[in-house]
Amino acid sequence: MFRRSRKRIIVAIMGSLILLFAITLSVLLFASYREVRQQNMELLKRHAELYYLGQESGNPAADVPKEPPDTPDSPALEPPGRPPLDQKADYRLSTFYSVAFGDNDSILAIDNGEKDVYSEDDLVSIAREILAGNNATGRNGNLTYIVSRRPDYTLVAFMDNTVSESSLNTLLHNVLLIGGAAILALFFISLYLSKIIIRPLEENDRKQKQFISDASHELKTPVAVISTNAEMLSREIGENEWLDNIRYENERMGGLIRQLLDLSRAENAEAQTEPVDLSRIVTGETLAFEMLAFDNGKTIQSDIEENIQLSGNPTQLTQIVSILLDNAVRHATGSEIILTLKHQGHAAVLNVINDGEEIPPEKMEHLFDRFYRVDEARTDQGLHYGLGLSIAKAIAEKHSGSIAVSCRGGKVQFTVSIPIKQESAWR
Repeated sequence: MFRRSRKRIIVAIMGSLILLFAITLSVLLFASYREVRQQNMELLKRHAELYYLGQESGNPAADVPKEPPDTPDSPALEPPGRPPLDQKADYRLSTFYSVAFGDNDSILAIDNGEKDVYSEDDLVSIAREILAGNNATGRNGNLTYIVSRRPDYTLVAFMDNTVSESSLNTLLHNVLLIGGAAILALFFISLYLSKIIIRPLEENDRKQKQFISDASHELKTPVAVISTNAEMLSREIGENEWLDNIRYENERMGGLIRQLLDLSRAENAEAQTEPVDLSRIVTGETLAFEMLAFDNGKTIQSDIEENIQLSGNPTQLTQIVSILLDNAVRHATGSEIILTLKHQGHAAVLNVINDGEEIPPEKMEHLFDRFYRVDEARTDQGLHYGLGLSIAKAIAEKHSGSIAVSCRGGKVQFTVSIPIKQESAWR
């Protein structure tokens, strides 16, 4: 039990760490890319605003990025106290391209940034593609572009983002590499530490189970001797109040020992498996409990799908149905108990539903603990000691299945799910 719990805890922790790592990385990269692209767009906008196409003697001149004359209506491009963009190092070191189109799609000027990365023909082709898309700003490969429509011409300006974004890609590569190695190292460290932490608990649990098993076997003999001697004594002296008390308490002790042995076998012993008809087992137990339910003023309404075959231990499967029906008969506040058995997916699902008092969540999670009872003031009448649901859980897990309880709308429902397969993976 602790081994399975340890695995679940490790998987949950590692899953949470990996998810947290992925979310943090995604947010970091998204924010970094967004900030870099915003800064690049600001630089490109400034470049487009500074762009000036001169005309001399009727011949188009090359584009001249210079500061236009200041006017009272000119908007402030930078907040006071900060240097202009054209005086910043990142602006001066950035690579800009531009293509100016006149009327009738004529080309007035081309600036390839004195770089051989893009030819003039490439820039013209990209610019025309952008104009055809009718977008004022955007990206085309590694180029950020802006379209500025002016009275005499249309400017398509580009900024090369290759250098700036390659740094982010390098960061992404390093974070994934180093972060992945750190997560892997953390996994093995957690695995090692969990073994150290869980080992004493596993040992205590093993010793507890061994003690219950040994004590139960040792107590069987004296209980049997007391029962035999009490019977012999009753023949000698007849009915006696003190002798009746001995018999009653001895019977209680015998019942507790039997349940402890059942729990020990369900948790520890390797069960013999064989092909079984679960539908037949459930039908038989339901018929057996109908009289008990009738005596308690209740009825059992069953809906059992026929011919549900699986590989399991018939004795233990019978016991788990008996435990759930007995629990329903004893604790149902209404007169009707509903039992269903269905083939759902790759599992056989058994449901036992009855009217019952609301079970607080803090108590519901302990229902399958040994010796636990919701009503702590309840007596031990009927030889019940809070072990039935623990036995049912152990049997379900031995069959690679599960058992769960829910309580809502005044209904208490126990659900057992057992995989249907020819060879069960017994643990």
